[in-house]
Amino acid sequence: MPDSAVTFAPLETARFLLRPLRAGDAAELHRLVNDWEVAKTLARVPFPYPRDLADEWIASTAERIAANEAYHLAIARREDDVLVGCCGLTRDREDRSAELGYWVGRRHWGQGIAPEAAGRLARWALANLDIDRITASALVDNARSATVLARIGFRETGTGAQDFLSRGGAMPVRIFEAGRADLAPAPAAAVPSPEPAPGGKPILLVAAVGLIDPDNRVLLARRPEGKPMAGLWEFPGGKVHPGETPEAALIRELKEELGIDVTEACLAPFAFASHGYERFHLLMPLFLCRRWQGAVTPLEGQALAWVRPQKLAEYAMPPADVPLVALLRDFL
Repeated sequence: MPDSAVTFAPLETARFLLRPLRAGDAAELHRLVNDWEVAKTLARVPFPYPRDLADEWIASTAERIAANEAYHLAIARREDDVLVGCCGLTRDREDRSAELGYWVGRRHWGQGIAPEAAGRLARWALANLDIDRITASALVDNARSATVLARIGFRETGTGAQDFLSRGGAMPVRIFEAGRADLAPAPAAAVPSPEPAPGGKPILLVAAVGLIDPDNRVLLARRPEGKPMAGLWEFPGGKVHPGETPEAALIRELKEELGIDVTEACLAPFAFASHGYERFHLLMPLFLCRRWQGAVTPLEGQALAWVRPQKLAEYAMPPADVPLVALLRDFL
């Protein structure tokens, strides 16, 4: 989809707050990172680390967040806002990817801070930025960092070399990567109908709708963080409960998710998708709807976009939705 600015709000974990760095963090940041045991593991940090560089770097992080280029954040304890480290993502727009980095002050090691903070940021990024994968690297001799990445869900994809300012040259590194499937929550149990044949997959029935406004634009909703395939755009809808018709499911889902009232007479069957996922086979009838009551409102915190038919293909969508795009574009 066309790149757009992201409104960033601090991210919470069970124990920490991932927030933009502030000028008042400079002194503590300098104390923590100006430590050889920390700096030697970071590619872009010199050692010794000059005090004024902390002020300059913190100022630059605000500019890069505003430009939607990179998100370098403080890891601060929730109870007292004390800085314990930093984590960040730098985007590559052309490659639809981002690079993850993190560090924790030595006095705070051994508390599971890095996986808690870095995992939270990675999941947020895949759900809210226009990226499909996240990369990371760790020095070959930094087993602790490799363990953190594996614990989050990253896969090791190879080795390479990277320049380290603190070490004055290139060093061997292990390269890691993660996508939506790697960082996704455990999938909810599918609702099968009927019992699958031996060796087959459960059938999951999902109803979806193309809401079309008076300007002939189609509504897409972005799957929020915490759901499988978070960050992908889809037609609104949801699972069909046992004993429920697809039309009744859509009426219920549209009320719950978008706050609008739709009657069955306004839902016109249009097409359907049939797609095999790893754990189930999806059947998804797609309806079209041009009339509803109420204002479309994202009641579950999901991002919404009204899209011209010819622009639909620019939005990253789940595999099951993709074949429907061309049909809908040609029809409209």
